[in-house]
Amino acid sequence: MTSASLEHPRTARFTLSDFERLPDDGNRYEILDGELAMTPSPTTRHQKISRRLHFLLYQVLELTGRGEVYYAPMDVVLDPHTVVAPDIFFVSAERAEIIEAKNIQGAPDLVVEILSPGTRRRDVITKARLYARFGVPHYWLVDPDIDRIEFMALRAGAYVTLLQANAPDIARPEDFEGVVIALGELFLA
Repeated sequence: MTSASLEHPRTARFTLSDFERLPDDGNRYEILDGELAMTPSPTTRHQKISRRLHFLLYQVLELTGRGEVYYAPMDVVLDPHTVVAPDIFFVSAERAEIIEAKNIQGAPDLVVEILSPGTRRRDVITKARLYARFGVPHYWLVDPDIDRIEFMALRAGAYVTLLQANAPDIARPEDFEGVVIALGELFLA
């Protein structure tokens, strides 16, 4: 497949079908409301934070049978024009039917995005709007630049901040009983 065969007129929206035909070129892609977006590789600090948070959520949520915790790259198909790859996400046992062998078909219960210079605006604005529109109940933004997590919940179609915690705080996010995040440890260099 040539790159020319992937080009669309400006009015065309990129679809899941187009996405599935992308070449395996080592890049990570998402479709954000019909627009193809390439995501740069994360930094080593981003990966350390992601690993630590995933491990914590895996221990508390998955090993206790409350659902499954995933990490990027894993596609979440919200509709034929919106395919995202959150840094970390959780699907509760009650909603396990959205988990398919190839990808997730629907909104997870929790999405976590770790901000980086190449994705900050996309995560804070574009993806927040999309996650809200598709009904993701909980959205956490992890900001390694200031060692902070913003814990948000969907209320009346928009995210409201329930808690902001900075290192070295201990955070206990609402609606996730047993999840205790020592931000000083999470944000270690």
